[in-house]
Amino acid sequence: MNPTRQLHDLGQSLWLDNITRELLDDGTLSRYINEYSITGLTSNPTIFAQAIGGSNAYDAGIREKMQAGKYGEVMFIELALEDLGRAADLFRPVFEASQHREGWVSMEVSPVLADDAQGSVEAARRIHAQADRPNLFVKIPGTVEGLAAIEECIFCGVPINVTLLFSCEQYLAAAEAYMRGIERRVERGLAPQVASVASLFVSRWDTAVRDTAPAVLRNRLGIAVAQRTYHAHRQLLESTRWQRLAVAGAWPQRLLWASTGTKDPQASDTLYVEALAAPGTIDTLPPKTLLAFAAHGAVTGTMALDGGDAEAVLTRFAEAGVDIDALAARLQQEGAQAFVASWRELLQRIADKRAALSVVGSSR
Repeated sequence: MNPTRQLHDLGQSLWLDNITRELLDDGTLSRYINEYSITGLTSNPTIFAQAIGGSNAYDAGIREKMQAGKYGEVMFIELALEDLGRAADLFRPVFEASQHREGWVSMEVSPVLADDAQGSVEAARRIHAQADRPNLFVKIPGTVEGLAAIEECIFCGVPINVTLLFSCEQYLAAAEAYMRGIERRVERGLAPQVASVASLFVSRWDTAVRDTAPAVLRNRLGIAVAQRTYHAHRQLLESTRWQRLAVAGAWPQRLLWASTGTKDPQASDTLYVEALAAPGTIDTLPPKTLLAFAAHGAVTGTMALDGGDAEAVLTRFAEAGVDIDALAARLQQEGAQAFVASWRELLQRIADKRAALSVVGSSR
């Protein structure tokens, strides 16, 4: 049996961490759905910057929007939602069959709004309305400012993918924001079924300490943080507070593993996928990692409900001088800054495309 099918049968969802217009046009996404049990998809500014700047697939769309007088962020959101809308439609059968548990796609609010909670809420509501797809998450970073926006969006009924989470504490803060939003809906007599996922980034931990951690601990930090977080997630689902919401009909906020592509050339290219096998969770895989796991990955067990050896491993890192809390804060800040840089690069690439297409058009 295909290893991806084994994970699916285990109860873990596999989502593709990529989208391009070619992926949709040439049937690759449909093939991934059929052959590799892919049941969702995520995007971010970096992915779109590479997709739009690296091909001519968007030229016709850019030219059409130029003629309509659109540019910049407005043009990008329309281009992105065209792709994500098509992907959402491909996933719609599994979305309906799974009672809205699977079949989601994700679109990020502008990263420049990271410090603007109200602006993030307004942008999220606009994107969700413009997409006009029930299976589209809006991504908001789980920063201090983002948490307020996440709670408000959940209260307003906007499905949210909480991104840029790096630690157990950051995850729990995101879960708190989600539950407050649901509790407010229950108090107002509103339906509590608003979907959300919380995305914990894994491999960046190991990249951050690769040159400073002892060799024996190489590539163990990200997995240990994930194990600790999974344990906290399971405890939360068993809490009286969550059980009260579940009885009211609320859906659990699912834990999603992000950044699961192996960055270390000395490590297995399926390292994180194999280590993070856990029922009820989601693993987002870049295409290279998906194909590697499908070709030679192995499902050898599942994550321990009690966190396994996470605390012992984290203690060893602390003894080696790694401040886990400080590093988590730094990684989240750097991640937010990187998305802002990608966003600006994305808008510049669109502007460059517009300029080039204008020159071509005027020379005819």
